[in-house]
Amino acid sequence: MISIYLTDDGKLRELEQIVPGAWVHLCAPTEEEVATVCAKLCVEPDLVRAALDEEERSRIDFEDGHMLVLVDTPTVEAQQGRGFVYSTLPFGIILTEENIITVCLKESALARAFSESPVKNFSTKKKNRMTLQLLYRNATLFLFYLREVDKASSRVENELHLSMKNKELIQMLGLEKSLVYFSTSLKGNEIVLEKLLRMDFVKDYPDDTELLEDVIIENKQAIEMSNIYRDILSGTMDAFASVISNNLNIVMKVLAAVTIILTIPSIIFGLWGSNVPVPFESSPYGFFAIIGIAALCTAVAVVVMVRKKWL
Repeated sequence: MISIYLTDDGKLRELEQIVPGAWVHLCAPTEEEVATVCAKLCVEPDLVRAALDEEERSRIDFEDGHMLVLVDTPTVEAQQGRGFVYSTLPFGIILTEENIITVCLKESALARAFSESPVKNFSTKKKNRMTLQLLYRNATLFLFYLREVDKASSRVENELHLSMKNKELIQMLGLEKSLVYFSTSLKGNEIVLEKLLRMDFVKDYPDDTELLEDVIIENKQAIEMSNIYRDILSGTMDAFASVISNNLNIVMKVLAAVTIILTIPSIIFGLWGSNVPVPFESSPYGFFAIIGIAALCTAVAVVVMVRKKWL
């Protein structure tokens, strides 16, 4: 899908045709749409297709005077029975002579943040400033989703305290996997941001340099938060694994003790069931005597196990 936007008098409006100074956003575009935009703006199709590869790494590339800034952006999807699944996907920003192109394989919160809500000092005609604003919003989105992951992990942890089921454990594993994706993507984005700072991209504009430094700070904060949350979640998973293992050992110990206790009456009844002369065989109270002996031995075994804390 192709969406074209242009800021005019501080307001963002959607256009039907590409004009100089417009922002062209491609969301899951077809080959025909890619060819149309590339032909219109004289852009190499490889620059656009780079952002459509889920495995593409964050980087900066140049082709025929056009600049590609490729970073990872966070995404969230709702899955039945598993809550929300957090991941990342490439987001490409292509700067041409008169336009800025953004490319994403799926609908992302980063593009919606600019197309659906006003952004301070936002203009599609200021390509470099808009690029930095996109990168800044991308870093803040990582921080927002990291807080959501932390809230989700706390909620699942509370559920695990009440009942340890596979569903909650699988959710914890999914959140840990999401943090791995976030941490890896943020480190790749950091390399891109550091490279932009060394380039002539912002050297001529002090305000843009300051904005880029803010982006780097936000990205570093997101990296630290991701590492902290991942360590906490990993420690929580290890703790619950130990608790589950300990609970299993306790259950097995109790079952073994109960088995021993139930074996004592079976041994006594088995002895008096032999086809040989046994005590009390001619006594009218022999049955009750054997019951008493079995109960006494069982009670002694229970007392011994309780004192040894086997029960």
